Amino acid sequence: MSAALPSLSELADRLRASPGFAHKADIAAVVGTLGVGGGGAVPVGDDCAAIPDGDGHLLVAAEGFVNGFVAAEPWFAGWCGVMVNVSDIAAMGGRPLAVVDALWSCGEEQARPILDGLRAASAAYGVPIVGGHTNSRSDRPQLAVSIVGRAGPLLTSFDARPGDRLMMAVDLRGRYHEPNPFYDAATAAPPARLRGDLALLPGLAEDGLCRAAKDISMAGTVGTALMLLECSGAGAVIDVAAVPRPDGVPLDRWLLSFPSFGFLLSVAPEQEATVAARFRARDLACTTIGEVRRGSKVTLTDGTDTVPLWDFADRPLIGCGTTGLAVETLA
Repeated sequence: MSAALPSLSELADRLRASPGFAHKADIAAVVGTLGVGGGGAVPVGDDCAAIPDGDGHLLVAAEGFVNGFVAAEPWFAGWCGVMVNVSDIAAMGGRPLAVVDALWSCGEEQARPILDGLRAASAAYGVPIVGGHTNSRSDRPQLAVSIVGRAGPLLTSFDARPGDRLMMAVDLRGRYHEPNPFYDAATAAPPARLRGDLALLPGLAEDGLCRAAKDISMAGTVGTALMLLECSGAGAVIDVAAVPRPDGVPLDRWLLSFPSFGFLLSVAPEQEATVAARFRARDLACTTIGEVRRGSKVTLTDGTDTVPLWDFADRPLIGCGTTGLAVETLA
C-alpha cells in the first residue's frame, strides 16, 4: 500500500525541517566569521561572485562535497564537481571558462574514479580542467571544485520584483541515484544537448527576458526559491501543484530533490510565454509555479489550501537580503 500524501501543512513542516534547509541556514554564520563583504557587481549571496571586467563580468564560484557522498559515489562526485559549477555560472547568465579541483585521497587508486568523473564531465560540458591541488596521502577522499566564467548582462538573485512570475525550468529525463536526492538527467545525455540547454540561460540574460535566476540546489525547489526571494527582499506565493516533476515521483520527495538541470526564474509577466517556449523547444519542462509578492512572507498553495511557509522578518534563511553578508558559494 502506498504512503498517504502529506497535507499541505505537513509538507511545509517537512520542508522547514529538511537537511537542505538546515545546511543553507549555516551560511550566514560562516560568512560573518570570515568578515566577507561586497565589492563585486552584486552583493554577496548569489550563485557566483561577479566582478566587473571590461564590458562584462568575471564570474567565480566553488563547490565542496560531503565526504560520505564522495566515498559512496566517487565517479558521480567527480562528475558533479563540474556539473554543479557550470550550473552556477549559467544561473548568473554566464558561460563557463575553466575549472580547477582540489582532491584528497588515500592513494592513487582511490582517486582514480573521482578523476574519471571529473574528466568525463569536463569533456561533456566542454569546460577544461586547468589545474588544482592533489594530495594522495590523506585518510579519506575529499573533493572541492572551483570555476571561472564570463557574463555580459547578469541574472542575479537580487532583482526579482513583485508581480514577477516565478518559473521553474527542469530536465525531467533522468533517474535518482538511490537513496540520495540527486536526480541525474545529465550523465547519459548527449554532450551537445547539455551544452545547448545551459546556453539558454545566458541567452535569456542577453535578450533581457529574465530579471533574476538561481539554480536549484540541495535546498530543493522551495528552499532555493526562499534563497532567491530573501536576496531580493520579497515574498511570494508558491503553487506546489504546478511544480513540474517526473512521473511517479512523490511531491514531497521531488521538492527536496537536487536536479542536474533545474533553475528558478523571476520573469516579468509579458515575457512569461517567450521564456517558457525557449525551454520547451528543447524538450525541457518550464512552468510558472508562483508569483513574487511584496513583503517578507512566503506561502504555499496547492490550488485549494494555503499555508504559511516562511517569514523573513521573523527568521532569515541565509541571512542575506540586500544588506546581508551571506554567500552561497561558501556553503
